[in-house]
Amino acid sequence: MTTMPESRLIDTNSIKLAVYEAGPEDGLPVILCHGFPELAYSWRQQIPALAAAGCRVICPDQRGYGRSDKPSAVRDYSIQHLTGDLIGLLDHYGIERAVFVGHDWGGLVVWQVPLLHPDRVAGIAGLGVPFIPRAAEDPIATFRRMWGDRMYIVNFQDSQEADAVFDGDPYRVFDALLRKNPMSLDDFAKLPHEERIPDLVKRVQAGAAGGERIASEEELRFYADTFAEGGFTGPINWYRNWSQNWRSTSELEQRIRVPALFIEAGRDLATAAIPDVAKLMEGHVDDLEVQRIPDSGHWIQQEYPEEVNRFLVDWLQRRFLNSR
Repeated sequence: MTTMPESRLIDTNSIKLAVYEAGPEDGLPVILCHGFPELAYSWRQQIPALAAAGCRVICPDQRGYGRSDKPSAVRDYSIQHLTGDLIGLLDHYGIERAVFVGHDWGGLVVWQVPLLHPDRVAGIAGLGVPFIPRAAEDPIATFRRMWGDRMYIVNFQDSQEADAVFDGDPYRVFDALLRKNPMSLDDFAKLPHEERIPDLVKRVQAGAAGGERIASEEELRFYADTFAEGGFTGPINWYRNWSQNWRSTSELEQRIRVPALFIEAGRDLATAAIPDVAKLMEGHVDDLEVQRIPDSGHWIQQEYPEEVNRFLVDWLQRRFLNSR
């Protein structure tokens, strides 16, 4: 199992986050933000590569995850809180600006940092999840209309079913989810509508089926043991703020003006409903570079760590490190 640096608890934005650090203190600050249901551990194969390239890597278990604080109120997981935690880390370290790198939910968060805190951002890299401009309609209403009540994000709003199912057997959750996608997006699109509904509860209850597992048994146990202790409610509460996040960001200009990198996963079902994810960002991201890993499923930095590391390090060197 790949080892991580030792973590320490850091006060930020009125909570404590468990943070893993590597690289020179005078290096380019790079904040790594994991997704759902993951941990800072999801970046275990990127941390040493970025540190070796000269980056000061700061990688938290985000709010609700791992050893970090887990507030009980749903409202404490808003996009303002989540981005505020990251800015609080910069304040703690005395860092003016950093490059923010995010995957999955972490990607959704880091794309919002330059909108909410533009003076603290040097650059953005999104893995799998592009910058998604604010929609005209509440996204939960859109998801419900497209996919129905069993779509996992809608289901998270309406009940605690997922909390109970996931907490009941964390090992089963990660054994079912941490797998490669065995089909192309074209083949997925040919399935009947009912089979394309993203229902995580159903998927976990069905158990491991199809797709090569991307984690070793020891790595799987690490995830399972960590979530057995901390539970899934904090992470699921991120989703329960989706409508509030949409309402509270109506005045923000949907424009990213700092250098940005998007690494697309060619078999990621999480973005399967978007016909051209890179095209979505046209007119909204001024300085965008796009790379693609055609065979990668959703867990891009864990499935293809060498490729992700190469893209990240090359972009960081060209855009930031070589000019320091």
